[in-house]
Amino acid sequence: MAEAVYQVEKEGAGWVVRHDGDTSIEYASREAAFEAAVPAASLAVKQGLSVMITVAAPPAGSTVQ
Repeated sequence: MAEAVYQVEKEGAGWVVRHDGDTSIEYASREAAFEAAVPAASLAVKQGLSVMITVAAPPAGSTVQ
């Protein structure tokens, strides 16, 4: 079964979503990046794909955004 993988990661001053070698725009918070990944993941589910979304922990010593 094909799989769609979405990775929310810290980049620069914000957070991005990586999928199939592409990187999204930069979001101000982890939550915003996660929320941006969900509609694409939902579409992948409708297409019959296995879906995985991972959200990286914030860097040590930082406040969560």
